[in-house]
This record gives sequence, structure tokens and C-alpha cells, in this order.
Amino acid sequence: MSGPVQSIERAAAVLRLLAGGPGRLGLGEVASALGLAKGTAHGILRTLQHVDFVEQDQATGKYQLGAALLHLGSSYLDVNELRSRSINWADALAARSGEAVRLGTPLEGRVLIVHHVFRPDDTLQTLDVGSLLPLHASSLGKVLLAFGATPLEPVVAAGLETYTRHTAGTAEELGRALAEIREAGWAADIQEMIMGEAGVAAPIRGHGGLVVGAMGVTGALERICDSKGRPHPPLVDMVRGAARAVSRDLGAARW
Repeated sequence: MSGPVQSIERAAAVLRLLAGGPGRLGLGEVASALGLAKGTAHGILRTLQHVDFVEQDQATGKYQLGAALLHLGSSYLDVNELRSRSINWADALAARSGEAVRLGTPLEGRVLIVHHVFRPDDTLQTLDVGSLLPLHASSLGKVLLAFGATPLEPVVAAGLETYTRHTAGTAEELGRALAEIREAGWAADIQEMIMGEAGVAAPIRGHGGLVVGAMGVTGALERICDSKGRPHPPLVDMVRGAARAVSRDLGAARW
């Protein structure tokens, strides 16, 4: 019986290292952490990059997990209880609201989109399943932060990237926003990641009332918000109602 293949073991070790790290890692950091020669580490990273399991930031040269690896995990996501319980409610929310619906869970300091229902019109749209969004600049992410589904400290420690002039750029600003979200029971992002776009999200709770995910709508600012930049109350009610319905299906006693 043949033994393990060393190159595959090393590639797996690189992927685990990138998955468990606080952010992108440079070649030297990967080599040092795994006790590999830089040439060996570079060869593994380049191979993983070739199959889109790893991506390299062009500005810094550092590496992170690639989108193809996240898509490879979609077979798990398909049977994940959160996703399966949410599908029908997400479809109904998209039909009622006329907007795209996304379901997110925390992953490595970001929001992983595990389900996406297209806006019910004929416009060209891109499937977001497997995409990673910033926690502090998305309505889905702020819900996860506000209700303790993922810790706040590492997000602040990693630095709050300002995507637009509306993004919370300091710990104090983000803290105030999260307090308001906990009070209201839902979150919005108004041009915080992309100018001209807005979103509304609400928490999904599982057994014991713990927040296990978030569901929300996203679309053009003029459709999501009124003339004063506030989300339309009927839309907020639709999102919260759908999230509550999923929570009930997951066995949550409160929401």
C-alpha cells in the first residue's frame, strides 16, 4: 500500500495556513510557518494559483484563498441546513421585493455568500455564491458583527478599509453603528461598499437564539431607499419577516 503524496500534503498545509491566518500572507511567511524552502513554497503557491485555489494580491504580492476553492465547497453548502432552510424564503423575498437576495455566514473575517437569488427582471446579473464581502461595509456583515456571530476585535485589528466616504473607517464609528443595529434588529449599508448601491439585512437565528447567518436584499440606492437615504420601511419588514421565518424553521425560540 502506497504512502501519502508529499506534494499534496504540502499543498493542503498551505491551504490550511491561508484559511487560518488573519489575512493575506507573503511567500516568506508561508515558507517560514511551514518550514519549507522559499522555492518549494513558491512552486506550491504558483500551482495553487494556476488552478484558482489561491489568489495573489497584485499590489502586495501576498496570497489568500481563491474563489475556485470556495466554489468547490458548494457541494457542502448545498446540504448545509442553513442554506437548505433558507432557499424557499429567499425566493419568496426576491419575488416580493423585486430585489436580489443574498444569504451570508461568517468565514475568516469576512462574509461568505452561500446563497443568492437574482433580482426578478431581465437584467444581466452575476452569481455571488462563494463571494466574500467585508464585515464592516455590508449589511450582512454588520448583522453578523452586531449580534455576535463573528468577533469584532480581529476585524478592527486588521484595519477597516474605507471603500467609499460612507464606510465606517474607525472602531468608534463602527461601534456606534453596531449598537444601533442591535437596538433596531436589522442593518443597512447605504453606499458603504459601492456608490449607488444599498442593502438591508436581518439576522437568522438557530437553536438557542444564536445568530448563525444573515439574509438581506441589495440593489440600486433609489430603489432601496427614499429621497432622504433611508431604507423603505415595507422593504425592511419584508427582510425581517423572511429572516424570522428561516429562524423558526431552524428551531429558534426567539428572534
